[in-house]
Amino acid sequence: MTEPTGGRLVFDGECGFCTRCVGWVRRLDRRGRIDVRPYQAPGVPASVGASTEQCAEAVQWLGPDGVRRSGADAVNAVLSTVTGTTVPSAVYRATSGLQEAAYRWVADHRSWFPGASPHCQENPRECAAG
Repeated sequence: MTEPTGGRLVFDGECGFCTRCVGWVRRLDRRGRIDVRPYQAPGVPASVGASTEQCAEAVQWLGPDGVRRSGADAVNAVLSTVTGTTVPSAVYRATSGLQEAAYRWVADHRSWFPGASPHCQENPRECAAG
């Protein structure tokens, strides 16, 4: 597989809902543009210019333009990358306040949503402290 060219998505690898969402992104990313990493893996937060606390607070995205985004902004940037269209990012710009509020609510209640086996539970060596 070639090296991803679209950017890096950093998620909570101890969250089953987050792991499920990342699975959807991977299925949509047919061209392998996204490098997906759990923030619990050594060096991952720094690789996108974020702190561990920022990664625990919200999903992080470092795009090929070098700009880091978080929360709903990050989700829309990822969707724009995997779909090859700017529509998700354009919709975000028009509805950012509403989307960020929805993102925060979902993040605060993510244990209510169905998930998968958390990534770090399935891949403990990857998530082990360095």
